[in-house]
Amino acid sequence: MLSRADFLLRDNVIFFNHGAFGACPKPVFAQYQAWQLELERQPVDFLLRRRAGLMEAARACIADYFNVSADEIVFVSNATTGLSRAVRSLPLQAGDEILTTDHEYGAVNRLLDFVAQRIGARIARSKVVMPYTSDAAFVDDLFADATPKTRAIVISHITSPSSLIFPVEQVCRRARERGITTIIDGAHAPGQLPVDLSAIDADMYSGNFHKWLCAPKGSGFLHVRPEHQALVDPLVISHGVYEGSGFVERNEWLGTRDIAAFLTVPAAIEFQRQRDWLSVIAECHQLAALAQSRICDHFGLTPYSKKQFSQMVTIPLPECDVESIRRTLYDEHHIEAPIGAFLDRCGIRVSVAAYNTADEIDLLTDVLTSPIS
Repeated sequence: MLSRADFLLRDNVIFFNHGAFGACPKPVFAQYQAWQLELERQPVDFLLRRRAGLMEAARACIADYFNVSADEIVFVSNATTGLSRAVRSLPLQAGDEILTTDHEYGAVNRLLDFVAQRIGARIARSKVVMPYTSDAAFVDDLFADATPKTRAIVISHITSPSSLIFPVEQVCRRARERGITTIIDGAHAPGQLPVDLSAIDADMYSGNFHKWLCAPKGSGFLHVRPEHQALVDPLVISHGVYEGSGFVERNEWLGTRDIAAFLTVPAAIEFQRQRDWLSVIAECHQLAALAQSRICDHFGLTPYSKKQFSQMVTIPLPECDVESIRRTLYDEHHIEAPIGAFLDRCGIRVSVAAYNTADEIDLLTDVLTSPIS
C-alpha cells in the first residue's frame, strides 16, 4: 500500500472522497507541471508544431491501456463532457425512448432530461432491485423495461450514488442483438477496474482519468465505435472541422487550451503499473468491505451488495440528521466523506484509495457507530 506521503493531500484531513475528484500522486503531478512549463516556454512551438504528435502519442498509450484503436478515442475534460457529446449525437425522434436506471449520476440525469424535452423523447428509468442480487437478474430486469421504441441505453459502469458495478459487457451484448445503441458512463471505472473497451463493446463510452487513475484534474476520454463517429459533432467548431476531417481531428483541437493534463495520463498509467495496482485495488476493497460490514452489522442494516463494488462503497445509515453527522465527521475529526440521501435514504459513500489506512477506517466506523449529539 502506498502512503499519504506519495500524494499531495493535506496531512490534517482523512480523505475518504477520492470518488469526487481523485488525488494526484506527487511524481504524476510533477510531470503535469513539467508539461505546463513546456507550453509556457514556447507556446507557438508547443501548440502549433508539437501538439498533434504529443497528443497522438498520449492517445496511443491510453488506447493500448483500453485495448482499442487510437483513432477511436479522443480526450475530453471529464466524463460529463464526453457523455454530453455522445447523448446529444443520438439520432432521436419524437416518441423515441432512452432506457437508463435509477442509479445514475445527477448531471447525466439532467442531460437525458434536457435532450428528451427538446426532441419529445421519453426517458425510462429502470428501478434496480436492492439489495443487488446478481448480474443476470439486473440485465433481465433492465431489458424488461425496454420497448420497441427504445433507441439507446445509457447506464453507469460504476454508479455514483450506490457505487455498484453494473455488468456493462452483458448489457452491451444484448443491446447489440436488439439494435439498441449503448452509451456507458465510465466516470469511476478506469483505475478502479480493469477496463477492456473492446470486450465491453459499447457504442460509446466516456470516463475520467482524474478520479481513480489519479491523473491531473480535467482529463477524461470519449471512445466511439467507428460506425458512430460521423454522428458525434464537436461541442466547439474550430480548425479541426473541415470537409473530410476525421473523428479525432474534429474533436481534439478546440482552440487554445492547456493540454498538459491529457499529456500526463501516460505518466499516471505508468505510476500504477509500476506499483502492482491490482493488488492496491484488492487491499482497498478489503478496507471498504470492512467499513461496510462494521456499520451495517452495528445498525442491523442490509448492505446494497456484499461484493458488487470495488474501492468505493455506499453504506446505508439509519435515519439521521445529515448536517449533524457531516459536522461531526469534518469539524471534529477532519474526515472528508460525502454523506446524505443516497437512493432516497441516509447513507455515506466511502472511497478507499491507496493512501487510506486501517486506522482511518477504524476512526470512521467508530465515529459513525457512536452516539452523535
